[in-house]
Amino acid sequence: MQGFFIRFLVVFFSASTPFLRAQDKQAQVPPFLQKSYFEVNVGAIHYPFGQANLEPTYLLQSAVEIPAAAVRLVLFGYEFNKILSAQITYMRPVIWVHYGQIGQSKNGQLTSDIPTSYKMVRMNVGGLTLKSTLPISNRFSLYGEAGLGTITRKGFADKLENQVVADANYATFLFGAGLKYHINSKWALQVGANYSPENKRYKQPATTFVGSGFVYNFRPFTVKRLQDGINYGYKHPKQWMQVAYTSNTLGYAVNNAVSDKIPLFWGGEAEVRQGISVSYFRNVFHGPKVFALDWGVNASVWQTNVNRENFFTLSVFPVFRLNYWHAHAFDAYFYYSVAGPSYISKTELDNNKMGSHFTFQDNMGTGIFWGAKRNLNTEIRIGHYSNGNTSVENEAVKVPLTLGLGYVF
Repeated sequence: MQGFFIRFLVVFFSASTPFLRAQDKQAQVPPFLQKSYFEVNVGAIHYPFGQANLEPTYLLQSAVEIPAAAVRLVLFGYEFNKILSAQITYMRPVIWVHYGQIGQSKNGQLTSDIPTSYKMVRMNVGGLTLKSTLPISNRFSLYGEAGLGTITRKGFADKLENQVVADANYATFLFGAGLKYHINSKWALQVGANYSPENKRYKQPATTFVGSGFVYNFRPFTVKRLQDGINYGYKHPKQWMQVAYTSNTLGYAVNNAVSDKIPLFWGGEAEVRQGISVSYFRNVFHGPKVFALDWGVNASVWQTNVNRENFFTLSVFPVFRLNYWHAHAFDAYFYYSVAGPSYISKTELDNNKMGSHFTFQDNMGTGIFWGAKRNLNTEIRIGHYSNGNTSVENEAVKVPLTLGLGYVF
């Protein structure tokens, strides 16, 4: 799932109860986030691509594959009150639309299948919507949403670079409605539908999504819950520096496994051969045991795999960290960093087009804080750079295994 729009840069705030101020200022959910939420929805997308979406002279000669599976995320939502909230959304299919045989009419003659490298249409929908919620019982509520969105579509061309399905990037309206079941103050389940209208100018069909998923609302921890975490013995880092080295010596098997076989992360057409990174991290807040939210800044120098091109990136990014193993000698964590606004020094790498100098950094990895004071850090990760389809050109960068060594202070 490639990110879009501000996939979610979390605001840096920290606060706590008077008891915790003397203990750990990052132990409580920041006030701003206490009214925020995110959503994950999985379902089916419907957009009838076909002959009407082809440029003039091109004729569809076989069926179009339109896989239904899709995801819709609320990357960040904020509750103004119990009735009204605003949210940043992102929706895309799991697998892109694929055209089959396409002929071309020239001088009254119809050719057989036109030659083209691939006939894939990539499309996603990002949005900013207002949501109104109407409680109908203690557990159930109805909601409706409306707002503005951006549809980004990457079409394809024939061998002569003539557009067959044209690229598109335009503003649209977004609408939605659904039913929500509240499990408790933090968790809810929901079913819903979303819609964006047809745009004849860009030959874009109306798009409908129907799905179900969950909502997680950030809420403050109780003093007892936080005290239990302190008693358990976790030592949460406040800030640390890290130096990392990237190499493709072991190949790209991990990247490919989590982007192609298991859709947990993203790949890229341009591949990094080696690189060096320097990063600074600071904790925003952490739960009593498991969850932590950090932010970081990063400067990296890279070399591509094919043409040995050198380029650099500068990034600011959020980090979602899950502490999954607390031991006497170390604390182990899994982390996921997504939608870090970044600058990339080149817009074409190994003949792959990045779209623009603006891009997003994404990382996924695991690591440990170790030593008696947990002041040493070792980490291994993979990475990715793409513009989240905010530009029609987005062939992305694949970063292989990276080893990081850090110091907490």
